[in-house]
Amino acid sequence: MGKLFSEQFAFAQGDSVVVIGLGRFGGAVAQSLISLGHDVMGIDRDADPVQVWADRLTHAVQADATNELVMRQLGVADFRHAIVGIGDNLAASLMTLMVLTELGVQDIWVKALTEDHGKIAQRMGAHHVVSPEVDMGERVAHLISGRMIDYIELDDGFAIAKIHAPALAFGRSLADSGVREKFGVTVVGIKRPGQDFSHATPDSRVQPGDLLIVSGPTEKVEKFAGQARG
Repeated sequence: MGKLFSEQFAFAQGDSVVVIGLGRFGGAVAQSLISLGHDVMGIDRDADPVQVWADRLTHAVQADATNELVMRQLGVADFRHAIVGIGDNLAASLMTLMVLTELGVQDIWVKALTEDHGKIAQRMGAHHVVSPEVDMGERVAHLISGRMIDYIELDDGFAIAKIHAPALAFGRSLADSGVREKFGVTVVGIKRPGQDFSHATPDSRVQPGDLLIVSGPTEKVEKFAGQARG
């Protein structure tokens, strides 16, 4: 789950990120960000998760993230990005968000425990709200429906999906089939059986059995994916 949501974080290569709350979600996101080349400080008020992550992250610190003085001493104000992954304490999550806004962190992400939590967090200054359980539920529903092989919904109603190529595109170039004009989506990659994915161009031809990587507004991606079953 952490890897999935780390893909949403559009951080520049090498950016420093502080992840607060090293539970299952926060720890997995922190690890994924490390693998993507970011410097990551992990903070948790409990010693056990800090010990677990001490050798994996750039820094791992046991501290109370709701204490502004402590966070300032740790240099959190110097971080451009912060992710609040506290998963079991609404008050601690919101108090941590308050501290981060007071410190002037430019880009704050908050894991929402509930829909109301997410709304409150946005009103208090969170720039992004992540709802792992809700988002993962939607993703699983798409996969179970059979329309998509894989599916990721990003911010602002934008989605990327891997689907079976629909018959309407067979034997023609992407330009001739008019996928973008008719459905409002972009085919960014094509995988032929036994071959690697290749970057799609307007001249790329789609054949039966191909898999497509498609991007665009979520509703339009869903509609186009439905054509593959028609």
